[in-house]
Amino acid sequence: MAFPFPFLLLLLLFPSFTLSESELSVDYYKTSCPNFQNIIRDTVTNKQISSPTTAAATLRLFFHDCMVDGCDASVLISSNAFNKAERDGDINHALPGDAFDVVVRAKTALELSCPKIVSCADILAQVTRDLVIMVGGPFYTVHLGRKDGLISKASHAEESLPRTNMTMDQMLDLFKLRGFTAREFVALMGGHTIGFSHCKEFADRLYHFSKTTPTDPDFNPKYAAALKTFCANYTKDSTMSAFNDVLTPGKFDNMYYQNLPRGLGLLITDSLLFKDPRTKPFVEIYAQDQSAFFSDFSHAMEKLSLLDIKTGSQGEVRNRCDQFNSIKA
Repeated sequence: MAFPFPFLLLLLLFPSFTLSESELSVDYYKTSCPNFQNIIRDTVTNKQISSPTTAAATLRLFFHDCMVDGCDASVLISSNAFNKAERDGDINHALPGDAFDVVVRAKTALELSCPKIVSCADILAQVTRDLVIMVGGPFYTVHLGRKDGLISKASHAEESLPRTNMTMDQMLDLFKLRGFTAREFVALMGGHTIGFSHCKEFADRLYHFSKTTPTDPDFNPKYAAALKTFCANYTKDSTMSAFNDVLTPGKFDNMYYQNLPRGLGLLITDSLLFKDPRTKPFVEIYAQDQSAFFSDFSHAMEKLSLLDIKTGSQGEVRNRCDQFNSIKA
């Protein structure tokens, strides 16, 4: 296949750039759905005001979607008698309902304005960016034109997503497989500056760290004591959770990185970021310079949003975000 010179230049400058990505554009819906941006903005504003955890929930949902078979809204599909879908994988059971709800609201409004035009994958990408901005995060460009994927399997989620008990080697390897450097990985982890984690995800650090030391010594002692009290009944109540950033949980800022050397990292993977020599330098940069964090986070999110996207006949524009247009096994 022969490529025109401008496209060859793109390939040289951005070797990860693909033909599919070239079909995306910022103003993809300018003619076919001119109210797209306004509808998305109104939807996320109303939802975030009524449910302040929506931004963190949606950022997490977007990450879980893109890391599994690409940014194709496969995580939104509901299981049926023929298929156990991605969202029903064990690792996705705790995905917050507010994130699914904001996508459904946006899809409903868009179907009334421009039916069968806007994909659920584009909706999820756009609402995530707008919600990040709403809570103080940086602007980054969202290219549009994705199609919704035709496959959603729980087993794929189990294979592709990071777990809270992974070693740093495992985490870095997982992100490297998806094309991310160590610096980009640390920047993406900054998403933990908003949101929360369930007590069961860090309980071992509090109660069962080792035979001789029940509590992880990397925890700030007062922080650990408070968490032990707060999570005391976590085995009976699986919904119990704590903010990832205990100091500014509702604001997208660099406090997450400032917390790590203070022993205020909630998950073991948070704590390891500051201990591992491959990631510690980036933690220190972001803790000192929020602008550097915002710049790198924006770059990493743009890169994440283009993972294995589907265009043309590779996908479809779903009528409903939770089901394929035809039944698929």
